[in-house]
Amino acid sequence: MTRIERIRQALAALQPVTLEVVDDSHKHAGHEGARDGRGHFTVRIVSPVFAGKAPLARHRAVYAALGEMMQTDIHALAIEAKAPGEVA
Repeated sequence: MTRIERIRQALAALQPVTLEVVDDSHKHAGHEGARDGRGHFTVRIVSPVFAGKAPLARHRAVYAALGEMMQTDIHALAIEAKAPGEVA
């Protein structure tokens, strides 16, 4: 299973309506944090779980869902987390 598949599987706990995971690691080759093999990712997620929550709470929910992957697989994570109806 690829890292993207593992990230998608972990984020399924947030019941996403829409989920996009992009591996941006190639943009950071040679970067200090990339040397240990962990990756850089962008996550765009729309979930009813985020309704009424502040951006910080949404990000914390994403980090919690990813759990140990934040220590073992992910060096940097850009997050765009929205509730249904907030999408343009």
